[in-house]
Amino acid sequence: MAREPVVPPRPPCALYLITPPAIPDLSAFAATLAEALDAGSVAALQIRLKDIDDDAVLAAVAALKPVAQARGVAVLLNDRPDLAKRSGCDGVHVGQSDASYAEARRTMGPDAMIGVTCHDSRELAMDAAEAGADYVAFGAFFPTTTKETDHRPEPEILTIWQETVETPCVAIGGITAANAADLARAGADFVAVSGAVWNHPKGAAEAVRELDQVLSAAF
Repeated sequence: MAREPVVPPRPPCALYLITPPAIPDLSAFAATLAEALDAGSVAALQIRLKDIDDDAVLAAVAALKPVAQARGVAVLLNDRPDLAKRSGCDGVHVGQSDASYAEARRTMGPDAMIGVTCHDSRELAMDAAEAGADYVAFGAFFPTTTKETDHRPEPEILTIWQETVETPCVAIGGITAANAADLARAGADFVAVSGAVWNHPKGAAEAVRELDQVLSAAF
């Protein structure tokens, strides 16, 4: 009798941190970031800053990138492939209204990590995956104060994606230690968290510690 093929277990869902949209004191935040990254396993840091000029973005990358990369954490810049390339980021994350995946890849080169926001659309995600995106992001799954959102996918989209496509998927939007495990079990390869870490009443390090424990136990 032929043996059933052995399917390796899916790797645990990993934490993907996103910076606050504004960082008044880069030096203080770099210290907070270091403590947070030392508190648990973090796969990536997305530097996502809004309504600031290019020089301020580059200054933020210069301050935060060494902290993350020294700990083996990939650094991605939101929206701007040109600045991501110029500042030596590991990759870039683009939304549907930002640079296209093709433009981002041309700018960043073949080895960069490029992720694409796909809201609640498997069609957009398939297009991105087929084009070569390193990951696709679905959300917002829960209400969030970090940014305005018009899309609210169901966790089932993660399950369907996990069962049919190899490209990793990121769940984003209102994720906390209380709901991260549900998205991990549904099929998220990564959960992206911002406010629940930086606004945690016991500090960012404790938030990462809690999320790390929740994700480790999700399977």
